[in-house]
Amino acid sequence: MDTFLTSNEWQWRLLRTIVQGVLGVVVANVDMLVGCAVLEPAWRAVVVALVMAVLSPVMGELGAAHVEKKEKELSDE
Repeated sequence: MDTFLTSNEWQWRLLRTIVQGVLGVVVANVDMLVGCAVLEPAWRAVVVALVMAVLSPVMGELGAAHVEKKEKELSDE
C-alpha cells in the first residue's frame, strides 16, 4: 500500500489516476447504489469533477512527501 500511495514511477501514478476516476464515478453514483436519493445527470459530472479535484492534490502531496523523505535519507548518509 505504501508503494501505491507514494511511488512516483509511471505505473503507480497511472494506477492512482485510474483509482481516482473509479472513486469519482462510484461517489457520483452512490445514490443509485444505495437507492436513497437521485442526483440529476448534470450533477453527476460535477460530483466526479469535485472528487477528482480533491483526490489529485492529495495524491500529489503523498508522492511529494515520499520524494522529500528519500532525499532526506540520502543527505543523511
